[in-house]
Amino acid sequence: MPDTTRPTSHILVADDEPHIGRIIKMKLEQGPFRVTLAYDGQEALDLINGEDQVDLALLDLMMPKLSGLDVLKKIREDDRFKTLPCIILTAGGDAKHERDALALGATHFLTKPFSPKKLYALVARLTGKPDEAGIASE
Repeated sequence: MPDTTRPTSHILVADDEPHIGRIIKMKLEQGPFRVTLAYDGQEALDLINGEDQVDLALLDLMMPKLSGLDVLKKIREDDRFKTLPCIILTAGGDAKHERDALALGATHFLTKPFSPKKLYALVARLTGKPDEAGIASE
């Protein structure tokens, strides 16, 4: 159960594989995070540009409509989101994808499969939250 005494951070998880999004959402919501899921790049971009502030974005590299790199490029062009922490997730990433993501301003690049516990710790660090729930079982 999330600790309601600490303010939550709003995390956007954009992945076209619903089960991946649900796993990430379930893990992050063990801590002080509120998670919104998007299933394609355009939906992710619309949510980032929406009224509800996003504190960190997890973007799958390969999604319909816009790729994670397309979304990253568009948000980095907007001064409001120059410092928004963005983690690129990929199942088929190679060194070129990682270089491209980092060159576009990705904060971190993760290859699937990944440890939910390590992902939690990374999100906690990037949002300035304690990593208490990341220590909990995977």
